[in-house]
Amino acid sequence: MKILTVTIPCYNSQDYMKKCIESILPGGEDVEILIVDDGSSDKTAEIADRYAARYPTIVKAIHQENGGHGEAVNTGIRNAAGIYFKVVDSDDWVDSQILKEIVETLKELLKGPETVDMFISNFVYDKVGARRKKVMQYRSALPKEEVFCWPDMKNMRKGHYILMHSVIYRTNLLRECGLELPKHTFYVDNLFVFQPLPYVKKMYYLDKVFYHYFIGRDDQSVNEEVMIRRIDQQIKVNKIMIDTLAGKRLNEKRLRDYMTSYLDIIMTVSSIMLLRSGTEENFEKKQELWRYLKAKDRKLYLKIRTGLLGRAMNLPGKGGRQMSVAAYKIVRKFVGFN
Repeated sequence: MKILTVTIPCYNSQDYMKKCIESILPGGEDVEILIVDDGSSDKTAEIADRYAARYPTIVKAIHQENGGHGEAVNTGIRNAAGIYFKVVDSDDWVDSQILKEIVETLKELLKGPETVDMFISNFVYDKVGARRKKVMQYRSALPKEEVFCWPDMKNMRKGHYILMHSVIYRTNLLRECGLELPKHTFYVDNLFVFQPLPYVKKMYYLDKVFYHYFIGRDDQSVNEEVMIRRIDQQIKVNKIMIDTLAGKRLNEKRLRDYMTSYLDIIMTVSSIMLLRSGTEENFEKKQELWRYLKAKDRKLYLKIRTGLLGRAMNLPGKGGRQMSVAAYKIVRKFVGFN
């Protein structure tokens, strides 16, 4: 029985995927590694097949036509044999010792009466050239090393959220909630975390740095110029997140507040990128995005629009620009621009 499936979406990843794979292999037979070759044109497929041949009981290579990061994750979910599911991007890596600890913790939890839906750990922004690596940790908001539920959670600071790098989901929960990420779309990692949240009942937080989030490639999706070029994909993800939350009755107040705050920061990310592009066309797209939220759920719109970030995105003149700069600093913290 596999405890954890780790899916590695790969597209032309020959230069860095080995480091990622090698960091996960120490998990041993409790771990399944699915290398999803998403229509690569370099030696990615060859490297994947080589690892699958060398570690046939641990590694599986899956080859598919190019469908984008989201479709590679979808393929991982469809093929996962592990009780829990983790995504590790091919240019990132994990702490092998912490991986072993996580697997052992999950095994112990599976023996008891309380099965957790979401396992959370810390991650580090491993930015090229940075002297100090910024760690995203949650000890001020989440109970440590115990099973907890939404009411046990405290408020998180703006820009401080549970991201794909920090989350492990129960595999069947992802299937039960019908998660299907859009093809050929960047920024779907936010959907991967956001859409299953209403189905999560029990959680566990390990206050240790597990995931290394590499930042530094010029073509990386979190490069600001790249984000502006791909702004329509960011808007697409933003609207799906609106559709996920709009009109939903969530009994858990802490869950509702958290999801609202998460949507708030994504609205800010989209708005900031549209404003920084400096074009009239993108300014109108920003206005349309806010109209979309208003049409979907007026109450939710008012809550976000009248908040600090919502006001900052919609104020005219010099004062508005100053507030936008403050909001941009929060966005930088959330996105981790390279």
